Amino acid sequence: MDLDAIKDVLRTFAEVEARGVSPLYEHLALQAAEDDDVAGLLSVARDGEVRATLLMATAHRLVQADPIHPLSRYYPSLGGFDGVDPETWPLFRSFLLERADKARALISSRYTQTNEVRRAALLYPGVARAAREAGGKVALLEVGCSAGLLLGMDRFGYRYQCDGGEQLTAGPAKSAVGLHCALDLAPGAVAPKLPKKLAVTDRAGLDRAPVDLSDEDELAWLEACVWADQPDRIRLLRTAAAEQAKHRPRLITGDGVTDFAAAAASLDGPLVVLTSHVLAYFGASRRAEFVSELASLAASRPVWWVSEEFYGAGLEQVLPGRSDLAGGDGLATLGVVRWEDGKAEAHALARTAPHGQRMTWLPL
Repeated sequence: MDLDAIKDVLRTFAEVEARGVSPLYEHLALQAAEDDDVAGLLSVARDGEVRATLLMATAHRLVQADPIHPLSRYYPSLGGFDGVDPETWPLFRSFLLERADKARALISSRYTQTNEVRRAALLYPGVARAAREAGGKVALLEVGCSAGLLLGMDRFGYRYQCDGGEQLTAGPAKSAVGLHCALDLAPGAVAPKLPKKLAVTDRAGLDRAPVDLSDEDELAWLEACVWADQPDRIRLLRTAAAEQAKHRPRLITGDGVTDFAAAAASLDGPLVVLTSHVLAYFGASRRAEFVSELASLAASRPVWWVSEEFYGAGLEQVLPGRSDLAGGDGLATLGVVRWEDGKAEAHALARTAPHGQRMTWLPL
């Protein structure tokens, strides 16, 4: 990718993904989009991996390793409390370019592997619907699982704060991982009915580079992939990682398309396939191949696909023509798909904030 295209990636991230969510990353990405030297660091990224989040994670990891550097005062994840000011960018730029070789080594060898625990609160209603249709018990297969933290969703506690002060609760009453999500209703929508628990018979994750949370360096990289001015997300990640250590899921190294069938075959019974902000990393042809793999599997066993993806990357493959889901508002879509007699039955359940903080339930 040429330098101008890299700058466009950084600018789009700042204006679409970070704006209103992360003042620090919005500022840094906008400045990097105008700086040949900093933007040029991304030129060594693997094919398809030129992402602003990779640059931000790389800088975050390097600041983790040098926590007394003045730049750390802008990183709440490291105890900093200063907001963006005129010194932020010059400090960031000099810090990163002084460590350009280390930065390039990370960028050329790493993927952005955010394992956003709060997305479990978005996926839970979709998995609950699939489990109800399946008769109760399901196995889970997460494609693009990273460290597999979402596979523990049946052990998490959930509180959904609705308009008017009402709360919906689900999951175990006593759970080390408690998730909160704002839930509002689109016109004509009715609040979902959520079971108190999910019956998960087995679970596995499939990823090209699964993260081993028993490796401190791998855990540090996963934390670095969390946006630095959102320390609550990092604390939740650590809590979920500690809980997972008691119930380690099976993580399979492999490709989300070519190794999908083999991974699915390792799980018995009705199968729920999960994807969460994974398909944006696939090209259009690979997304089509992935959906084809799902349909092929569904010809021989009960399969549900529960996705929390941007509409164009996910649900549009099986539910085209929904322009109401394709807006540039930064929201993703929670969808559930099952196959009957070779035909996909797809439903858009909710519009979702990508980091799990809120959802808007849609009329069915």
